[in-house]
Amino acid sequence: MEKPSNLLLKVSRRLFANLDEQEKFIEALMNPQPFSPSILWCQEKPDISPLTVQTPTAWQPQFIDRLSLGEKPGKHPLHEKGYFYCLDFSSVFAATTLLAIPESVRLVFDMCAAPGGKSIFAWKALKPELLISNEVIGKRLGMLISNLKRCQVSPSAVVNRDSSIFAEMFPGSSNLVIVDAPCTGQSLLAKGEKAPGCFHPTAINKSANRQKRIIANSAKIVSPQGYLAYMTCTYSPEENEQVCEWFLERFPSFKAIEISNLAKYQSHLTTMPCYRIFPQDRLGAGAFTVLFKNTNEDEDEDEPKEADLNTISSLYIYQNLKNSNSIMSV
Repeated sequence: MEKPSNLLLKVSRRLFANLDEQEKFIEALMNPQPFSPSILWCQEKPDISPLTVQTPTAWQPQFIDRLSLGEKPGKHPLHEKGYFYCLDFSSVFAATTLLAIPESVRLVFDMCAAPGGKSIFAWKALKPELLISNEVIGKRLGMLISNLKRCQVSPSAVVNRDSSIFAEMFPGSSNLVIVDAPCTGQSLLAKGEKAPGCFHPTAINKSANRQKRIIANSAKIVSPQGYLAYMTCTYSPEENEQVCEWFLERFPSFKAIEISNLAKYQSHLTTMPCYRIFPQDRLGAGAFTVLFKNTNEDEDEDEPKEADLNTISSLYIYQNLKNSNSIMSV
């Protein structure tokens, strides 16, 4: 095995004080091993699975199956028919915070949605009356639309705009905003993939600044008593805990929510309730996740009427199609 770079060594020391944990983390990235695939059942889960299933974790949602190594769910006929969606188990961990939302959720907005896993998870778990999935990178829209259609996610719409536009046009409109933030993608290494420069301080700082801009814009469209879910698939504290600390300083009406069934995975890098898995845990390549609640109360306005969702949907789609050739309705 080749020697780890000095930048990787530096990150490992920032993440773990214990030398043994540092070595396990580095080994997981330098000598990646396959992880068990998982599937999200979009339609009713059969009593007998057509695939070999592992014993579920204590926090695993009932509509998720973690499969045995070697299973190829993407090649199964039920996949093409939209019965299930394939996703990394790290993504399941990150999205599990959404299960802590006790209230009914009428409008979910997924800010960085492609390829669609978190949108589909939210739709399955929360059964919102409307799901809006945004993807700012045009070349990723095709896979997002295809996955939502294949999995029959409805009612939903796909939009293609920068987060700043939604913050300006639709403040306080969404009961839940999901920010699966673009990041340096350091966990790709644990999957045996390439992520050039992912540990370089310049790349990390650039990514963290972009994340701060997105989460700030996203907070503005969260309704009073609504939720904001922030998650990444990277390890650097600058892109995770430090972004959250920055966010709470600037948006004091938000507070991080404790997720009791994830307490075992509490980040040791902060006292804020936020949660991590690392590749050496052998559950997935790695994830960071936190759920914020907007504690503001809006006592001057009644609960939005049924027609308001149609109005909001139409406005979102109109704004998206304005001066654009994109087709966004799903």
